[in-house]
Amino acid sequence: MKKYDFDVDIVIPWVDGSDKEWLKEKNKYLDKENQIDVDVGANRYRDWDNVQYIFRGIEKFAPWVRRVFFITCGQKPSWLNLSNEKLVWVNHKDYIPEEYLPTFSANPIELNMHRIEGLSEHFIYLNDDFFFTSKVKKSDFFDKNGLPKIVAMEKPKSIEDFVFDNITRNNVRALNKLFNKKEVKKKHKKKWYSLTNPVCYIINKFYDVTVKAGWAGFYMDHLPAPFLKSKIEECWDKLYDVLDSTSKNKFRSIYDVNQYLFTEYLLCSGEFCPDKFKKRGMQFALKDSENSNIAFVCNRIKKKKHKTICINDARVSDFENTKEKINLALESILSEKSSFEL
Repeated sequence: MKKYDFDVDIVIPWVDGSDKEWLKEKNKYLDKENQIDVDVGANRYRDWDNVQYIFRGIEKFAPWVRRVFFITCGQKPSWLNLSNEKLVWVNHKDYIPEEYLPTFSANPIELNMHRIEGLSEHFIYLNDDFFFTSKVKKSDFFDKNGLPKIVAMEKPKSIEDFVFDNITRNNVRALNKLFNKKEVKKKHKKKWYSLTNPVCYIINKFYDVTVKAGWAGFYMDHLPAPFLKSKIEECWDKLYDVLDSTSKNKFRSIYDVNQYLFTEYLLCSGEFCPDKFKKRGMQFALKDSENSNIAFVCNRIKKKKHKTICINDARVSDFENTKEKINLALESILSEKSSFEL
């Protein structure tokens, strides 16, 4: 394989949480659920009306992308140009097995994305709150041999979100059944103990001493993630029961695993290239407290301080005002319509 001579696609899921028919369907299934165990907060579904900036960022800053697979339950933004040759509009029913549908959780949508027809071996997964805000290259996500670039660092999850924290622990439990930490780190020591990542080196050594029973957890950034389709298929083969069980849940549940499991599987199997800590971008959790960070986030966007960013909805109460400010900042660097728009 020549240097970077491989196709890379992008996968983006999206939902319009204000769609009345979708809400009717969602509420019909929600009435049957034990809502203590699931996460159905409004911030999980509400539309920031800025997905067009994801496409503009891809076209402007990542023109090397082969195709963009845009996943919905059949919903379509009014501005979306379906005739664009690089766009593949994917319905849930086109790739998610029938027994898992309908779903109102991101987890089944993400865990089954390897089934999308025509998806390349190398692809990058974007949530609908991820944006390219400066030039990116294939080499930001994969090495010259096609291995995904991942930060290799142990990190137990602190208690912040009841549902999400349980999910991350479920990921770790599943991987501890498959992989012996000591053997993995011995076999791939140049990757886990690379001195080019001193922070990772020190932390990994610390958890080798303090947590000997297995993996303590993994550092995972909430940013565009590189994947290998074949390794997801391999993960399904080895962890079918937990992936199947999660895919059957209609809403995000404390019993789930999530797509981070696929990245963590790459770490445990050694199929990765060590990445530098916080090299690729930055996640921003928006909040409207007295010490609001919204002005700071907007400033970082306008000055293109990061290659990629995540604008995470941390249950903002003044939603409309915050949405306007963020979208104006995105507009300031991505004002030209892309070919993905009508």
